Amino acid sequence: MSGAVEPGKQVVPLSEALEKLARLEQENKLAEADDLANRMLAAKPDHPHILHLAGIVAYRNGRVEQAIARMEQAEALAPEMALYPRNMCEVYRGAGRLEDALRAGRRAVELAPNDSRAYFNLALIHYERLELDESVRMAERAIELDPDYAEAHFERAEALLLAGRMREGWESYEWRFKLKQAEGMLPKTDKPQWDGQPLPPGKLLIIGDQGFGDCIQFGRLIPWAALLAPQPVLACSGELVPILRQIPGAGKIVTRWEDTGDYDAYIPLSGLPRLAGIDTGNVPPSGYLSPAPALVREWAGKLDRLTPKGKQRIALVWAGRPTHKNDKKRTLKLGQFAPLFAREDLAIITVQKGDSIAQVGGYYGCAPLVNLGPEIGDFLDTMAILQSVDRLVTIDTSVAHIAGASNVPTSLVLPYAPDWRWLLNREDTPWYQSVRIFRQQRPYDWGGVVERVAAGL
Repeated sequence: MSGAVEPGKQVVPLSEALEKLARLEQENKLAEADDLANRMLAAKPDHPHILHLAGIVAYRNGRVEQAIARMEQAEALAPEMALYPRNMCEVYRGAGRLEDALRAGRRAVELAPNDSRAYFNLALIHYERLELDESVRMAERAIELDPDYAEAHFERAEALLLAGRMREGWESYEWRFKLKQAEGMLPKTDKPQWDGQPLPPGKLLIIGDQGFGDCIQFGRLIPWAALLAPQPVLACSGELVPILRQIPGAGKIVTRWEDTGDYDAYIPLSGLPRLAGIDTGNVPPSGYLSPAPALVREWAGKLDRLTPKGKQRIALVWAGRPTHKNDKKRTLKLGQFAPLFAREDLAIITVQKGDSIAQVGGYYGCAPLVNLGPEIGDFLDTMAILQSVDRLVTIDTSVAHIAGASNVPTSLVLPYAPDWRWLLNREDTPWYQSVRIFRQQRPYDWGGVVERVAAGL
């Protein structure tokens, strides 16, 4: 056969069908792509490129084992095709098979030594394996081949920052706004990015970019910026307004670009650490957030009514935002915290938000559980609740930053290769003095982590 079956059973050229399949996958039309891939496989089950693309579509649809089987078959049929191990490197990584990912990545580089994407994929694998020097080296090789490769610059930044090489890392971190997902984060303006030089009052625009946790973490540097550019205007999402207005130094806070007024320069909130020369030894201390006393009293009264007296109150967050790029490796199931639930001396207070709250319906344990998630309106509620618990146990999500910034004792459970801000080989963090870190000992393996959290209570 020289063609493939398309809708209506007409035969179209194979190259055209392959191009359409790739386009549907890239446009996230995954149901259509799945249907077309299956029909193409039925017509030509041993065609390597159909198998490879069908594997990618299966992976995007969550059928990881089928994806790997298809892509391995494609590679066996066309072992000299560099694209196949290059893409398999990422699929193996997503499946948690880091040894296979490393093998595939090295094979891709061997077959295509001038392919910048192959080196970038290797940089990702070495990061996951905590081989940070090698991750930096692979990212730099990708940049040599493609100097404008924003993802490679950003991966270099994350590896440097995780390794504690912050002064170097901040420079590469500036590439984050050239990533595709960063479109729209900054205003359309001809004004320059702030270089740290003094400005008149009200003439600096600080932009609350990136996620909620990032904004809370970097918000501690607003007072430093205000010393050089008094009363800076702060632009952020509405959810952050009640939090960031607590931080001294900011002028007006806006939630729309058109309300920023006439500024002379702008700076992303996440750009302040570079200008301030932040490293592991000079991070401004936490404790810069505090809840409203009336709200604390309100939630304290509710918890007094709902929780048995004499038990240690443990607040719990077990899941993050599903759309987060690393959510698969940071999020747990409620049931994985069973070592806490077995403790009769504890009361579990869930401050989880989102669809994962539904897991409470299957809760079983000795410790009484109070589910506050549906009643929490905003970050102020969460912060007030945390004032009436003995400790927060949480994954790496915005609630960890809320707790750390308000000095709530916190046990933070982290994946083997964590987000850069948590550094390596330490149980504490310079960002938040009240946080104690519990790390995976092996990639993608939570065994023993929660047990250590429970033993530390």
